[in-house]
Amino acid sequence: MNSHKYKSSRSFFNRLAMLLDREDIAAGVFLFPALSLLGIFLIFPIIYLGYLSFTGGSFTRSGVQWVGINNYLRLLLSPDFWQVIGNTLYFTIGTVIPSIVIPLGLAVLLNQNVPFAGIFRTIYFIPSIVSLVAAGLGFRWLFQADGAINALLSSFGFDKIAWLSDSIWAMPVIIILSIWKQIGFNLVVFLAGLQAIPSNRYEAAELDGANSWQQFRHITLPGMQSTLILTAITTTIFTLKSFEQVYIITGGGPLNSTNLLVYYIYDRAFAQFDFGYAAAAAMVLLAFTSGLVYLQLRTWTQD
Repeated sequence: MNSHKYKSSRSFFNRLAMLLDREDIAAGVFLFPALSLLGIFLIFPIIYLGYLSFTGGSFTRSGVQWVGINNYLRLLLSPDFWQVIGNTLYFTIGTVIPSIVIPLGLAVLLNQNVPFAGIFRTIYFIPSIVSLVAAGLGFRWLFQADGAINALLSSFGFDKIAWLSDSIWAMPVIIILSIWKQIGFNLVVFLAGLQAIPSNRYEAAELDGANSWQQFRHITLPGMQSTLILTAITTTIFTLKSFEQVYIITGGGPLNSTNLLVYYIYDRAFAQFDFGYAAAAAMVLLAFTSGLVYLQLRTWTQD
């Protein structure tokens, strides 16, 4: 009896091993746990978000009613939404470009034989591991009316600036914080990209009489094309989902001048309980970020 059970179990494991020898079945077995979690925590919420964008009401008052495309029409006709879109574009452009140019220049310098290069890399990377909430509190203290920045300006004879209560100066404070936060991560990525470029290309260029700018233009930039595209897209996505900076420092003010799309979605959903409208705005954000991911995948495929 025991030998029969042993043979049956052995036969079962043999058949299982034969099935796993097929690459498609083995891949499905190993991917199933990850795909299940992905479906539960990512795909289903996105589908449900799309459903909510066609509904009205809230979960706390009158329930949910189907309203069709009414929420999207409200978005198109809302001056506040278009102001938020303009704020988000201004913030994104003002953050992404310096967050790429500055660490790229630093990476080129630190990739050479610079004294204490390791220490400088550590110093530049520290902001990327600091909590945005803590950094936001620090920047709010620095740029408040009686903060350290105004004290420094006064010591040089300049007038104080109402950084956080002026609709012109509030957004630059948010941008400076976001750049400071992103530089370290991009620096590490650029250093990795630079080290992947063969050194013999630079040696050949030096023998041909190429100066530093010519080497950077004709060797460094083409050799880091994929790295630059990846960094640009990831930085843009990081910028588009910015929330903590606005929440901690300005709360979207003054006069709605620092209200970004993610904070706008949060405010409409959890302050005004207009979940359908907030879901429609979130779908707009999702469509834009999905387009960026598609651009990244297409660029990598072409490379």
